[in-house]
Formats: sequence, structure tokens, C-alpha cells
Amino acid sequence: MAIKSLNGAQVMIECLKREGVDTVFGYPGGNVIPIFDAILDSDIKLVLTRHEQGATHAADGYARVTGKTGVVLVTSGPGATNTLTGIYTAYMDSIPLVVFTGQTISPNLGTDAFQESDISGMSFATVKHSYLVKNTNDLPRVIKEAFYVAHSGRRGPVLIDLPKDVSSAPCTAPFVDSVDLPGYKVPNKAEQSEVEQAAITIKKSKKPLILVGHGAAMSGASRAVKELAEKLGSPVSSTLLGLGTFPASHELSLGMTGMHGTVPANKAIYECDLLISIGSRFDDRITAKLSEFVKQCEVVHIDIDPAEYGKIIIPKHFLCGDAKMVLEQLLPMVDKLDSAEWLKTIASWKRKYPLTYPKQGGLRVQHVVQTLHEVTQGKAIVVADVGQHQMWTAQFFKCDYPGQLLNSGGAGTMGFGFPAAIGAAIGNKTGFPVCAVLGDGGFQMTLCELATAKINKLPMKIFIMDNHFLGMVRQWQDMFYDKRYSGVLMEENPDFVKLAKAYGIEALYISRNVDARRIIEKAMEINDGPVLIHCECEQEDNVFPMIPPGASIKDILIERPKEVLEKPTGGT
Repeated sequence: MAIKSLNGAQVMIECLKREGVDTVFGYPGGNVIPIFDAILDSDIKLVLTRHEQGATHAADGYARVTGKTGVVLVTSGPGATNTLTGIYTAYMDSIPLVVFTGQTISPNLGTDAFQESDISGMSFATVKHSYLVKNTNDLPRVIKEAFYVAHSGRRGPVLIDLPKDVSSAPCTAPFVDSVDLPGYKVPNKAEQSEVEQAAITIKKSKKPLILVGHGAAMSGASRAVKELAEKLGSPVSSTLLGLGTFPASHELSLGMTGMHGTVPANKAIYECDLLISIGSRFDDRITAKLSEFVKQCEVVHIDIDPAEYGKIIIPKHFLCGDAKMVLEQLLPMVDKLDSAEWLKTIASWKRKYPLTYPKQGGLRVQHVVQTLHEVTQGKAIVVADVGQHQMWTAQFFKCDYPGQLLNSGGAGTMGFGFPAAIGAAIGNKTGFPVCAVLGDGGFQMTLCELATAKINKLPMKIFIMDNHFLGMVRQWQDMFYDKRYSGVLMEENPDFVKLAKAYGIEALYISRNVDARRIIEKAMEINDGPVLIHCECEQEDNVFPMIPPGASIKDILIERPKEVLEKPTGGT
């Protein structure tokens, strides 16, 4: 189809419509004025955030909830560089984004012109691919390729840098309906012979364990994972980003594994004779001391990215393909295992090591999260920021549905939670309420997006878990540095209730465990816009269980040891 009398900006908007884009998150500037002008004549919703980082996190949250590709539009220079944290966050968690950045006019490239930045070079390590468009007639092809690359295979962000003269010039190239990318191959099914060999190994197991990661959730493999677990008689643990892919309420569920995972989930990894990893990349938060990780068992690793083979561990079988498709290949080849004794052992661990928290003292984050789960009957989309409250949310909000709990997992980006929740609320079609669970530190990094939530009248609940500390760093200083607190006390926090009301947002306050249910129920009844709930929490509370950095899974701590532990080498 030929393009008639359209400039680059108008062609770009038409290309977005052809990709099914209905929402763009962004912030304008001089070098994207032609594109912001063109968007006025379309039915695409423009969400004007208050910062470019917020726009990128919001597009990320939108992508996680809808399963679509999030779209960001910002200007050049600092507008572009402000997206880098959000791009990196999406890259680490394999979230599909297409980020359009304005650029100085083509003749000025390389001259240090006003607001010129080499955003393609700066973002190189955190994107699947990037484009600098120098010819307006390349736009239809580039945009089609960008959306395909972002949303296929192992998903991720793609950046398109657009000089202002390119978006302003006439475009005569036809629209593109297909892509031709030699060398870019997307795995679907695994090699049948490899699946057959994996099935032989699985049939020998008496102590199986399934580990579910984010890749399983993104492939839509939830039903297949459940069928495999029930058919084998295998317990299931989950990574942080995989939570909800297998129902937490299922009798075979062990909850989250890793540094702050449950004791049964971690003991099962340490003692199983077979680990079937589905869409998990064996990051350091899962493996703990690598030399002792899965040394006692056979590993079947299912992943869509061939680069994951042998990156951390060398499995006996690596099934490269889409998780759902691979499981559909595998399911007819396996039968129920002789795992009765193993399941009895698992059940005894679950009885002996339940998740608990102190009931004395002030308001506990754990209590707020558990009460939120009870009030919503577990039917909510929860977006957590990063820190202690994130781990407590993963522990105490029991997810039965994929995509229920959104986190910055790989990057651990403070400031992610609130704008991501805004994007999730805009894209939400589930009927579940969207609840942001945020720390006082992370919230203050992107709190300017309160205006975005208010203007868009989003019926979201914003829980600020205010302990006046950067809690996770404080916990490490408590446990590993003899309580030598440095740079973690959040002095002079604002009155968050007054802050919300300054934006015209309804706000409530909780300081006692006994009041939590009543106030959360009240907040859930307000649906004509956002509600902020300021939770004044116990200041010095620690997250347990915990595997100390560098320790083995068998060294998991149920409570704080009396002695100061060896200083860790890894990050929080």
C-alpha cells in the first residue's frame, strides 16, 4: 500500500495503529513536536507522564498486564537519557517495549548540537536492537521490524532514534506487512529427539521439582505447568517473576524459592533428584552458592533463549523453545512418578516451616499485605517496588493467577513500582483492582507521577510502607555490618497523606495492625480515582527466611543470628 502526502511523523502514527497500539506513554520536547502533532489526529491515547523514566516504567507495567508491546515517545538529549533506567529494567525482565526518541536534525549529528545524545550507543547493552533512522522512507520497515523483534522470542526493548528532519520530511515508501530478518531465528518447538531424551530422564525421578520462571508466565504456559505437575506428582516452586504461573493455593505449590523464598521451596531444590526449570535463567538470587547448587540432581532446562544454555549451570537436557510449546511436546511422553515419599517429606517441611512474622510491636508490612490479600480474596493485580516490602509481598500475597504480581526482578529498580502500577491500571482489563505496594524510599523517586494517576482518574490503591529506612540496605547493615547504619535513615519524609491531598487524591492512614482491615476495606470501596494509604510501619523489621549472600541453600536462616555474619560480596 503506497503512502500519499504523509510526513514521517504521520507515517509513524499510522504504523503504530497498524501494530494495534492504543496507548503511548511519553513527554514532549522540541525534536518530537512533529510526532506529538501527528498523534493529535489519531485515536491513540497519549499518557503524559511527569518524567521520562516514569513513562518507560508505565509502558513496562502496561506491557506486563496486557501482553502487548509498550510504547514510549520522548524527546532528544536528557529526554532520551532519562529513559535508560526504564529500558534497562525492561531488558533485564524481558519486557517488550518500543522506545521512540527524538534526535537533532541529521546534518547536526556528531556536532554536539543542542540536546544531541548518542542514545543508540548509550542503550546498546540494554536493548534487543536499536535503530537510528536517517531516511524517512525507512520508517515503515523499521517500525514493523522493531515491534516484531520486541515481541518475539525472548522479548525485550527496542529503541528507534528519530532525527527531527526525518519525522518532518515526506514519506513515499509503502507500509510493510511482513519482516525479513536473515539470521534472526525465533525458537518454537524443541528438537523432538531432545524432548524424548528428557522424558526418559524424568521417568527415573522419585524426588522431582518443577521451577517456574518468568518465561513460563510470558509464554502462557500456566495451564501446561499445572498439568505437568499433577501428572508427575511433582511439587512446584517459583522465581519471583514466575509467581502466580502455578497457583499458590495448590497443594503442590511450595511458593517462592531463592534468597527470601520459603524453606520448603529451598530445601526441595537442595534435595531433589530432578529439577525441571521452565523459563528461569538461574540467576544468583536463586542459586545461592553456585558450587553447591543442584549438584545432587539431574536438570532439565526449558528456555526460549539459546544463550541461556550453560550460562550458569550445564543441564543434562536443554530444551530450546517456547515454554508452552515445549511442555505440550513433553506432556504425552511422561507419566506419574513414584514420588509419594517425597511428597510426604515436602508436606512435613510445609508444616514445620510456615511463613510467619512477629505479631507484637507496631504495624507490620506483612500484616498489611496479608490483610490486602484477604480483603481482595486474592483477586488483585499487585505491583511492588523494590526492597523489603517487595519480598514480603511475594511471601504473603498468594498469587493464583499469572501476571498478578509485577516486579522489577533482574534490575531491582527502586522507583519502578508506582509508574508501573499506573501503566498496569491503564492497561488492566481483568476487573481486578490494581494495588501498588511501595516503600517510602522508592516512592519518593517517582512520586511526581501522582499527577498522572490523578489526571487519568485511575482507580488504583497506593500503599506506602513507610518505615523511615531504606529497609533492605538497613537489614544488611544490621546483619553483616554490626548495625553500623550509614545512609539508610529516611529523615524528614513528607506527610504522605497531605502530599496526596495536595494532588487532589484521597488519602488514608494506618499505624496499628488492628486498624488495617477496616481502612483497607474503606480504600477498596473508593473507585472514582486513586487512593493513597500511608502505612506507618515498624522501623527495624527484617525479612526471613534468608539465604546469606555467598552461602549455600542449606544455610538458610529462619531468624536473625546473634552474631555478625561475614560481609557479603553481592548487592542487595
